[in-house]
Amino acid sequence: MAERVLRGSRLGATSYENEHSQELAARQRVSFECPEGHQFVRVFAEEAETVVVWECPQCGRSALAANAARPEPKKTKPVRTHWDMLMERRTTADLEQLLAERLAEIRGTEPGPTKRKSA
Repeated sequence: MAERVLRGSRLGATSYENEHSQELAARQRVSFECPEGHQFVRVFAEEAETVVVWECPQCGRSALAANAARPEPKKTKPVRTHWDMLMERRTTADLEQLLAERLAEIRGTEPGPTKRKSA
């Protein structure tokens, strides 16, 4: 663009470029259908990978592309709780012994014959 065109322009002003001499990229239209009955279309580049699921702009649910099968959900690991991680490190007998030691320490008495040596 010429220097004279930019003079007097401000930040956020409209662009002085035009699109008359430019060729747009090839595009594809994908129709989506929501479980609530909403239908909408999204435009993607021709070389873009086809999207199967898109969020419905009206209700927010997952809309499925027309003539597409719902993808299989990804396999997820079961949630590991603190108890699961503890049981990976200790046996039930170890835990009972630790409990007996802690209770004895809290009560101010000596634990039974299963006293552990501290490191």
